[in-house]
Amino acid sequence: MTLDTIPLFPLSHGVFPDGMLQLQIFEVRYLDLIKRCHRDHTPFGVAWIKTGREVQVPGEKPQMYPHGCLAHIREFEQIQPALLRIVCQGGLRFEMHDVTAGPYGVWQGHVTYLPQDPASPLLPEWQPHADRLGQWIAHAQGQGLENKLPLFAPYQLDDSGWLSNRLAEVLPMDPAHKQLLLAQPDPQQRMADVVDFLTQG
Repeated sequence: MTLDTIPLFPLSHGVFPDGMLQLQIFEVRYLDLIKRCHRDHTPFGVAWIKTGREVQVPGEKPQMYPHGCLAHIREFEQIQPALLRIVCQGGLRFEMHDVTAGPYGVWQGHVTYLPQDPASPLLPEWQPHADRLGQWIAHAQGQGLENKLPLFAPYQLDDSGWLSNRLAEVLPMDPAHKQLLLAQPDPQQRMADVVDFLTQG
């Protein structure tokens, strides 16, 4: 097992592979981190907070769920000297084995990476969920608003991994449930779990 060490950005909400994450950065420790990641074209790790707060509190270490996702910066804007706006795309999933304090107050995750989802077709009974998302995308395109969509193209509406990730990001699940989905190695099982949640809801 090969461990990698990555800087962590603990959040109350996370991101899934190929998902869009929009952030405004104002804490000094994260301003430095994001500037370095943007300059060096390197990702950072987004970890879901289990207990604790996003904003640093002296002497407090947030507890994080074990699974997270890399975030690659796709848009970077310096709004003010101490305020950045970034848009990130989710990359590889990871499992954290340890968290340690790093330089500048940024937590460091010692992680292993989960494999990318294999291509996985939708089952016929899942097609209505893809159709609804596709109609929403088509409506935005028809209105000239595609660049406002919180989605990155290509829109893989025929793939159970991509579709389950997009639905899991927006559904009102508790973080522990989303963790199970993020960690699920089988994209069709993940999609089945998402559909179960929709049906029960």
